[in-house]
Amino acid sequence: MKPDLRVIKTKRALHEALVELLKNHALEKVTISALCRVANVNRGTFYLHYTRVEDVFEEYFQEITADLAKSYEEPYRHVKLLNPSELEPSTIRIFHHVQTYVDFYRIVFSKNVPLAYYYMLFDEVRKLLLRDTAAHKQDEIDHELFCSYQANAIVGMIIHWAERDFTVEPNEMNEQLARILRLK
Repeated sequence: MKPDLRVIKTKRALHEALVELLKNHALEKVTISALCRVANVNRGTFYLHYTRVEDVFEEYFQEITADLAKSYEEPYRHVKLLNPSELEPSTIRIFHHVQTYVDFYRIVFSKNVPLAYYYMLFDEVRKLLLRDTAAHKQDEIDHELFCSYQANAIVGMIIHWAERDFTVEPNEMNEQLARILRLK
C-alpha cells in the first residue's frame, strides 16, 4: 500500500513546526495549540496521528536516528571489514546527515536545552558502535567503555562543528575524521 501523501505532508509540517518551536521553548512548554498553529494543521488532524506533543518529538527523533544509522553504516557497505587507516572520507556520511537535520542539531547542542537531548543522541550513537564493533572485542578492554569513548568522540566533533555554526563543509569534516582515525 502506498503511503498517503496527505499524512506525510501533515507529519512533515508538524515535525518542522516542532523544530521551530524548540528553538525558543523547551519541549515540555510546547502546546498542541501552538504546534498546530505553526504547522497550519487543525487539532483534529493532530489527534488523528498523536496524543501528545512528545509523540511528535519521539517520531521525529526516530526518523533522525534511523537516518543517522543509515549514514553511519555507509562506509561498511563498501568493504567486508572496515579498517580505519583505509577509510575513504567520501564514504563517511554522518556529517552530511547532520547537515540535513542541522536545525534539529542546533537545538540539541544549544546551551538552552536540557542535557536529555544530548544523552538521547549519545545513546543512539553508542548503540550503533556496540552493534558494529561486537566482533572486534578485545579481552583487556571493556567493550561498552570503548564504545562510549568512541561515541563521545563522534558527538564531540559534531558539538565542535555546531559551536562554529556548521560553517565547515561536511566533506571537510569527513576528511578530518578520516585523518583522526588514521592517527596511531
